Amino acid sequence: MKHSSLWNLVALDASYHEVEFPLQFVDVSLTFLPVGNLTIKDHRIENCRQMAVVASAPGKVLMTGGYLILERPNAGIVLSTNARFYAIVKPLYEETKPESWAWAWTDVKLTSPQMARETMYKLSLKHLLLQCVSSSDSRNPFVEYALQYAIAAAHATFDKNKQDELHKLLLLGFDITILGCNEFYSYRNQIEARGLPLTPESLASLPPFTSITFNVEESGGQNCKPEVAKTGLGSSAAMTTAVVAALLHYLGVVNLPSVANGHLQGNEEAKELDVVHIIAQTAHCIAQGKVGSGFDVSSAVYGSQRYMRFSPEVLASAQNAFRGMSIEDAIADVLKANWDHERATFSLPPMMTLLLGEPGTGGSSTPTMVGAVKKWQNADPQNALETWKKLSESNSALEFYFNTLSKLAENNYDTYRSAIDNCSKLTSEMWAEGVTEPNQIEVVKALVGARDAMLGIRCNMRKMGEAAGIPIEPESQMQLLDTTMNMEGVLLAGVPGAGGFDAVFAVILGAASSNVIKVWSSLNVLALLVREDPRGVRLETNDPRATQITTAVSLMHIE
Repeated sequence: MKHSSLWNLVALDASYHEVEFPLQFVDVSLTFLPVGNLTIKDHRIENCRQMAVVASAPGKVLMTGGYLILERPNAGIVLSTNARFYAIVKPLYEETKPESWAWAWTDVKLTSPQMARETMYKLSLKHLLLQCVSSSDSRNPFVEYALQYAIAAAHATFDKNKQDELHKLLLLGFDITILGCNEFYSYRNQIEARGLPLTPESLASLPPFTSITFNVEESGGQNCKPEVAKTGLGSSAAMTTAVVAALLHYLGVVNLPSVANGHLQGNEEAKELDVVHIIAQTAHCIAQGKVGSGFDVSSAVYGSQRYMRFSPEVLASAQNAFRGMSIEDAIADVLKANWDHERATFSLPPMMTLLLGEPGTGGSSTPTMVGAVKKWQNADPQNALETWKKLSESNSALEFYFNTLSKLAENNYDTYRSAIDNCSKLTSEMWAEGVTEPNQIEVVKALVGARDAMLGIRCNMRKMGEAAGIPIEPESQMQLLDTTMNMEGVLLAGVPGAGGFDAVFAVILGAASSNVIKVWSSLNVLALLVREDPRGVRLETNDPRATQITTAVSLMHIE
């Protein structure tokens, strides 16, 4: 990882080992800047001392826009899911000690029960720099940057009275616990070890937040697998968003919404989420060591959407500004920057179900694959441009047919329901047979159009992978997707996002999911318990799962 001045603000490098700080940061004094029209809500910092804050953010499935979404003005369709990452933030100590007024550092404990890891830090109250004091070298840069930037946002936002309250709260330290739903990780080994079939019922029998599986390191050849066996739902983005949201709410910077269902409405709620989005995007990009498209963080904050990325310069300029600046000043600039991303609400048409299947190959490393595609673009720009153009056209076509189907359902739901129910029992070749009613014909035409658009997406993604020398839709996945698309009631299937060996997705019509799950199980593919859920980040205070989370944490033992 290349170190710009921004990376030097935290005592870690790409391997998460301690490194020396540049001298110019040692004596940087705090400067607090007001940020635009941001305001602090009525909930008091005092209240945060009395209880834990639990926030959650969803994982994602990028249906269209793989690779193209990295460049404006290309857009992508990203669905948020019911798989959620949770962050629990509470004071590390019940009360401050009399001598704490003179402390220059405060304590931070980060616990990841699923990875059996507990890390202790010292946080500089003046410079917000973190120093790991644990013997273990297992660090989490996403949480580290989330903590620094959330506190910096509080400094940049608060007036003098709030600054004093913030200082008292910081002296109590931070106790942060992170938990991801089982759907983010592969548990095939545990299911097979128990002698259970590869079915969603077996997956549901596992305890919540089960310990995760690590990939075995391969010798020789290209190993595109990450350290942890994942399903490709964007765990790092969901985790970062949940931690940022919990911290900002805990510190009193935002008042997170707690909603039972539906999308949030109103300017006040939007402003709260905008702050979460900016800090989460910044922390996630810097932790990754690159400025990505941000679709995963955006969906984690706002939910399902059509997304066009922000200009990379939004953070590139901030990186340059960090040289010689305090973290507080730099985050103040980031909050005031022109975030020009675009998003529009999107969800699957009625009577369509998102289904994900894990083939058991351990996942893929998205940064490695993106790097290979960029290398191919530079080496063969003409063919790359032609492939991207065709891929963009197919992406737009799929979006068009989805929107058409949603409108048809809205205009005449009974006819739409009848057509979908009929098609759910047939393979795609039979959908048009026996359909005579004009409105039903329109539904079938849109279904076939969506299916053909996905076939075009898959074709051009394969071409891109072959040209770049990476397995975007490898042979094993191609066979699985072809088999899936030939089943009754399957509208389309594909590899989400950057492709590779992550879980595949399918969009199923009506009640056809059970048959697909059975066939997948016979093919050694585990159907996950993941479904589309259009909701984004939220406070879990009034959610029943908050009690389950607390119970699960208490039952887990860190060795």
